Amino acid sequence: MFAIPAKVKCWSMTNEENTMYGFNTTLRLSFDETIERVLTALKVEGFGVLSDIDVQYAMKEKLGVDMPPYRILGACNPPLAYRALQAEPDIGLLLPCNVVVRQDGERHVTVAFIDPLVMMEIVDKPEVLAVAKDAGQRLRRICDSLIH
Repeated sequence: MFAIPAKVKCWSMTNEENTMYGFNTTLRLSFDETIERVLTALKVEGFGVLSDIDVQYAMKEKLGVDMPPYRILGACNPPLAYRALQAEPDIGLLLPCNVVVRQDGERHVTVAFIDPLVMMEIVDKPEVLAVAKDAGQRLRRICDSLIH
């Protein structure tokens, strides 16, 4: 068994076709400490959390199954969202930016971020891609801030 460093760099995540769809990092903190750190880092970059889905709770309630803590935070930066909505009114179908916080072991919590640029590539509008690029840069800074 190997020791996991306290903090590791942000890694890109890919699907079976090797297309990047997000990036993540792993922290050696408690789940609650990680949630607090993520919420603070989101705030620094102008994001609020519009939705907070407790997947662990939902799976227990709906299916009667136990699973480790797992939350999906729907992060939104209002000025960026407004710009995107002005350029494409139906862009809300692709919002907000999801951030997953999941327990992978004792004091081993993964924080994963969607890559907005990948999500918005299907919208063929330069204004939307500019917003997605800005949001992606902010989310990467958040990811980096978690490990420094």
